Amino acid sequence: MEPGAIIHPGIIESVTSDKILVRILSQSACSSCHAKGACSISEVEEKIIEIDHFTPGKWEPGQEVMVKMQQSLGLTAVFLGYVAPLIVLIASVIIFLGLLHHEGYAALLSIFMLIPYYGILYLFRSRLKKKFNFKIDTVEQA
Repeated sequence: MEPGAIIHPGIIESVTSDKILVRILSQSACSSCHAKGACSISEVEEKIIEIDHFTPGKWEPGQEVMVKMQQSLGLTAVFLGYVAPLIVLIASVIIFLGLLHHEGYAALLSIFMLIPYYGILYLFRSRLKKKFNFKIDTVEQA
């Protein structure tokens, strides 16, 4: 196991000349809990990961593989997806509350402030896709 890497087992769905699609199971933190059968919070979700940079020739659909990503990239993804929008939301509530002195309008406008934030993320999706690259290994190499 590589230090500083997030590793998930997966199965190759399809292989083309420029990308591989791998199906992984994403589990919530409580999925290994002994009470998960009685609890509706735990969930397991299938995700398709697109891998662009890979060694050609040795990958086949149905093959079991390990998908890797640097842990620091995972932390960056959490920041961009959860922490930064929370900061935008809290800051805009404080600013609009000071300007408007009406809690309802301040809350509503703060929620609308997330639209430009996610719009900017959407505009930079190709740059983010280059930064968040996954690596693929066979099960024996991992």
